[in-house]
Amino acid sequence: MAAASSSQAGASRHSPLPLILIVSLFFLWGVANNLNDVLIPQFKKAFVLNDFQAGLVQSAFYLGYFLVAMPAGIYMRRFGYKSAVVFGLALYGLGALLFWPAAQLGTYGFFLCALFVIASGLAFLETSANPFVTLLGPRETAARRLNLAQAFNPLGSIAGILIGQHFIFSGVEHTPEQLAALSAAERAAFVSQETAAVQMPYLTIGLIVLGWGLLILLTRFPAVHATEEGGGAHDRGVLGRLLRDRRFLATMAAQFFYVGAQVGVWSYLIRYVQATMPGTPAKLAANYMLVSLALFMAGRFAGGALMRYVAPRRLLAAFAALNIALTVFAVLWPGAAGACALVACSFFMSVMYPTIFALGVEGRGDDERKLGSALLVMTIIGGAVLTACMGAVSDALGIARAMLVPVASFVVIFLFARLRAPTER
Repeated sequence: MAAASSSQAGASRHSPLPLILIVSLFFLWGVANNLNDVLIPQFKKAFVLNDFQAGLVQSAFYLGYFLVAMPAGIYMRRFGYKSAVVFGLALYGLGALLFWPAAQLGTYGFFLCALFVIASGLAFLETSANPFVTLLGPRETAARRLNLAQAFNPLGSIAGILIGQHFIFSGVEHTPEQLAALSAAERAAFVSQETAAVQMPYLTIGLIVLGWGLLILLTRFPAVHATEEGGGAHDRGVLGRLLRDRRFLATMAAQFFYVGAQVGVWSYLIRYVQATMPGTPAKLAANYMLVSLALFMAGRFAGGALMRYVAPRRLLAAFAALNIALTVFAVLWPGAAGACALVACSFFMSVMYPTIFALGVEGRGDDERKLGSALLVMTIIGGAVLTACMGAVSDALGIARAMLVPVASFVVIFLFARLRAPTER
């Protein structure tokens, strides 16, 4: 009986379908993440928001990651990877469907609540998928393997921007003076038109995500996803060890600042283009995001290849240094040149999240890997905190100087890559 069970587990482990389904998750959360970059200018226009208020899109989104990541990690330890993935997809789909009533009511706060639900689902997905990929081969190639898996994430990101560009952006953009001249009825009609634009895209996404969750529910997964007992005092003991580990705390800090930098640059790229190149419509400015995401995807593949010859932490340090230079350039020379520098940042940001993540969980036991994964996903709150900071700086000093926040973030990542003490290879 035991031999038969072992044989089934082995057959399941070598089936490509579970891996395909898990890799698809990187695509699905890429769609949600980068649709936010479209929602910020869309809501800014529809609800007449300043940069700080528009940045609350990312704050609500990444707050969901922060609050739910640890419960997701504990849930995964108790019920297994597969159950966590299915539950996460259910939350993701529900949040997307909530965009329909939010648009009907035309309430900004309702949209932020829907985004929080989506992010809660994505916290389950990322907490499960990232450590799983690191287990699918030798420890020494974990960073390269995770980089290659995450290369599918920017494909979803590109899809998200294309959805926004062609199905959400209307091309109708009023100046503040024109908005002030509208009657109350015309103003209400404009808000209704702009918010209704998100309904069908998010309804479609919600139904696809729920269908994908059902497919995963019906698929047999390999033994690595089996339920493991644990919880209570044991969980607290593992958590305590991680929080006393200086190397792991440094990893959390690096990830916090990386996510803040990435989300900040992408969230305000369209705004940067429009502000420093007056007269550029949102639809045209969105092309800068598309090029950024294409470079991000290329960087993932290039980074995975370079790691065959360069230690991951050294590549991380080099890419961080280049991004410091590019973001400083964007601050000092706003306009087309500065926008191109921010676009180029995406290529060098590409390896950062998976490399920092892999360095943080390498060499750890299964318990520490799972709860450590949850803690690292919690650091995504950097996207909420630093994007809001950028909005505040932009309102006070201008969008170009807001890029000083990513400059400081890349300095932290550079120091992490240079000062941590990993095993050299």
